[in-house]
Amino acid sequence: MTVHTTRRVRVDDRLGVVPPRGSELRFRTVHGYRRAFRVAGSGPAVVLVHGIGDSSATWEAVLPALARKHLVIAPDLLGHGDSAKPRADYSVAAYANGIRDLLGVLGVSRATLVGHSLGGGVAMQFAYQFPERTERLVLVGTGGAGPEVTPLLRAVSVPGAQALLAALQLPPMRWQAGLLIDALRVLGTDLGHDADDLLRVVDTLPDATARAAFVRTLRAVVDWRGQVVTMLDRCYLTHGMPTMLVWGERDAVVPVEHAHTAHRAMPGSRLEIFGDTGHFPFRSDPARFVGVLEDFLASTEPARWSPEQWRQLLRCPSPAPAEPGSGPVSAT
Repeated sequence: MTVHTTRRVRVDDRLGVVPPRGSELRFRTVHGYRRAFRVAGSGPAVVLVHGIGDSSATWEAVLPALARKHLVIAPDLLGHGDSAKPRADYSVAAYANGIRDLLGVLGVSRATLVGHSLGGGVAMQFAYQFPERTERLVLVGTGGAGPEVTPLLRAVSVPGAQALLAALQLPPMRWQAGLLIDALRVLGTDLGHDADDLLRVVDTLPDATARAAFVRTLRAVVDWRGQVVTMLDRCYLTHGMPTMLVWGERDAVVPVEHAHTAHRAMPGSRLEIFGDTGHFPFRSDPARFVGVLEDFLASTEPARWSPEQWRQLLRCPSPAPAEPGSGPVSAT
């Protein structure tokens, strides 16, 4: 009789035994706060950073496939998912520091950062603060490339937003929200592509603590006029850093025009536009997302920054290309 056993790979004593494919939700305490993260696979490290109000669970459709060749770590940002939700600093820079510290606890010195929406801004900030620890950047429907953002997020940034989020948990409001989502879908609107995922994000805010963390995070990056942070003034720092932008053609949260703006500002970046897809291309078309990401990882060499190289780039920034064709573009 043949006995089949599941192979588990020891990557590092500080990380422990890692499942080869299906991810495990684990916890570490960093600076006194519980940090949750999903982990699977072995090989070069890839860190998946979710967007605002979301959690590491958002990556479940792509994580097992990526774990075939890579050590994949998907953290719950502080204030999100199963991580602690203290009264704390929820700025983009603080999130980048938190990822650095979690990776330090796990014994992971370098990684490719893949960030979605707010997580894209966090990934970009991580690369800016810790270039020596960043091998590549993948930004998915990321914030920071322009002020435009869905009016829904702008509305939630104003006073009284926590009461509105609490009301959305009540059965009558849930029923009305369901009817609105059905209407948006039937009408074929761009927001209809993302409505289910946006409602899923609302469902991850069941209590006042979670809602307060969400609102504090949102107000760090968005106000009633739109996005208040930008990465465009520092995009030149990706010169020499393999960078890919992935966007849904029908993104109703962060418009696809921002993809082209960021692409022009990032020398040598690669741009992938997913046709008939909204703000969550890795959920709408996980097979294509994994294929595009694995091709990018296989076809690029990890960046290797020295402190002197970084100083020179800061002193003498390379101008961004004037034309859109700063790197390969794929739109299907």
